[in-house]
Amino acid sequence: MLSKFAVLCLGLVPLASIADDTLARFKGGIGVIPVSSGQGAAATATVVNRNIVRGVQPPGQIWTIAALNADVKTDGSIKVRGRGLLLAGGNGIGGNANQSVRATLICDAAGAALFDSGLVPLQANGDFRIDDVLNPLPPIPCASPVLLIRNPGGAWFAAGIPDLED
Repeated sequence: MLSKFAVLCLGLVPLASIADDTLARFKGGIGVIPVSSGQGAAATATVVNRNIVRGVQPPGQIWTIAALNADVKTDGSIKVRGRGLLLAGGNGIGGNANQSVRATLICDAAGAALFDSGLVPLQANGDFRIDDVLNPLPPIPCASPVLLIRNPGGAWFAAGIPDLED
């Protein structure tokens, strides 16, 4: 049985602040479309706007992702579960292009610093799991979190949708 002092102390500190060490959480994913728009008055655009996210370039082809869940803790640990990260265009459509991916957390609108996990291979069906620690460690708080799934060359294939329900 708790003493009156212990009950009083527990009442002063919200239990969520004791138990939750989440820095950012993402539920759902968005596949990349490398070109965001065309420019020019002609029927065929000769100049395009690349879909650059916080300084990170897209790949040359469209990718899709069926599901993505990610949890980043204040100690930099990250768990990501992705399903169906596959090419959505070109001759390799429906395949994984023998790619490996990493998770990248970006905490500022300018994309001045990238916080990366190690690389993991995509399974044939596009599924992947990342259980790692970000390098370098992200700041606390992460003011404007964006999660990108990138290839070894640095292009982003998918983005996490922030889970704002907390």
